[in-house]
Amino acid sequence: MTTAHASEGVESSRPPDSGAVIDVRELRMRYRSQDVLKGVDFTARRGQVVVLLGPNGAGKTTTIEVLEGFRMRSAGEVSVLGVDPAHGDEQWRARLGIVLQSWRDHGKWRVRELLEHLGSYYAPYSTALVRRPWDADELIAAVGLTEHADKRVGTLSGGQRRRLDVAVGIVGRPELLFLDEPTAGLDPEARNEFHGLVRGLADENTTVLLTTHDLTEAEKLADRILILAGGRIVADGSAEELSRQASAEATVRWTRDGRHFEESTPEPTGFVRRLFEEHGEAIGGLEVRRASLEDTYLTMVRELETGTVPDERVGHVFGEEAR
Repeated sequence: MTTAHASEGVESSRPPDSGAVIDVRELRMRYRSQDVLKGVDFTARRGQVVVLLGPNGAGKTTTIEVLEGFRMRSAGEVSVLGVDPAHGDEQWRARLGIVLQSWRDHGKWRVRELLEHLGSYYAPYSTALVRRPWDADELIAAVGLTEHADKRVGTLSGGQRRRLDVAVGIVGRPELLFLDEPTAGLDPEARNEFHGLVRGLADENTTVLLTTHDLTEAEKLADRILILAGGRIVADGSAEELSRQASAEATVRWTRDGRHFEESTPEPTGFVRRLFEEHGEAIGGLEVRRASLEDTYLTMVRELETGTVPDERVGHVFGEEAR
């Protein structure tokens, strides 16, 4: 397939962001006559956890593969760690970490041996500022595999293997980590430990770009959430910001004299204050609920698909061309 370089694409009106770890402007991808990406535009900064959401077929994997340098874009401008991924060299790749949805090679290797071997490839890229790679035993402890360090990879359970996948992805102490459905197959305890690991990496200024279908996970981890639909980023913000844009009202539920009540209001704080002023201690079971990320996501994608995006959101959370 023939592809064009960035200079041949549509130029973005947004100036380059020199401080961004990822800077994507008017990214386009066409397969034969089908436009999969129609002008994706976003940035990610150092130490951010950015979650990319979208329905199946929205182009999430294509976007990630372009950023990783594994797929040539049709048009647009892309900078990852200050480099065009289409021309990234080995030194640039050593600064990335990638965790795929599944990885089933090297089943006969033992866990510690595999990580030591893979880590040896990163040693030449150590600098005064970045010490690469991780010590194998420190890394094994970080992902919760200490008791399995001497086991063969092929004997690990699905959850243990997923932890190893993460270890392989971060063995080189990446500045930017791509995680594709990283907690698939993990039990709740392992998933919670993994979430702690991701936040720890972010605290050490690693930028994380994560795809997931688990909206609870996205809400828990993300500093910013991007929703990709219709070939464009149609929403960009924190879970709370997107919730407020999708629905200006909160739902207040309470009980009084054994009866259940529910009211939607754009000013829940004032409503609750008036409620207690009027009924005092007779109020029980009070709950104030804004739209969850799941509610928000489904609303935004449905509005885009049906062409019913409210005027006040066009050009704000939604892009100018999203309608």
